[in-house]
Amino acid sequence: MTVETATGARHKFNVELATTPPQISQGLMFRRQMAADAGMLFLFDPHPAVFWMKNTYIPLDMIFIGVDGRILNIAERTIPLTETPVPATGMTRAVLEVNGGTAARLGIKPGDRVRHAQLP
Repeated sequence: MTVETATGARHKFNVELATTPPQISQGLMFRRQMAADAGMLFLFDPHPAVFWMKNTYIPLDMIFIGVDGRILNIAERTIPLTETPVPATGMTRAVLEVNGGTAARLGIKPGDRVRHAQLP
C-alpha cells in the first residue's frame, strides 16, 4: 500500500491485513518489533473508530483513514501497554498502524491519500 503526501511524496508499506473481528481484535498485540516499512491495515465498515494499546509492546503511529481514503487524524507515538482510548476524528474506513515516529519522519499528515486495493 502507498501513502501519497500533499508534497507529492509516495511512501510504500508492506502491510498485513486485519479484516475479520478476531484479526482486528488481535492487531499487533504481543509483537516486540516490526520492520521500518511494515504495518498493519485494519479494514472495516465505516464507523467512529477507537483503538488502544493493550498488550501492544511497540510504540505505534495510528493513522485513521476516512471513507474517501484520506487521512483523518494521526495518533503519533502511542504509549505501549496502555488502555487509554485513541479515537478517530470522524467516520473511519481503515486504520494503518506503523512504527511510532514514522508519520513525522516521512511527513505524513491529515488530508494525505492512502492507496490500497480495498480503499477508494
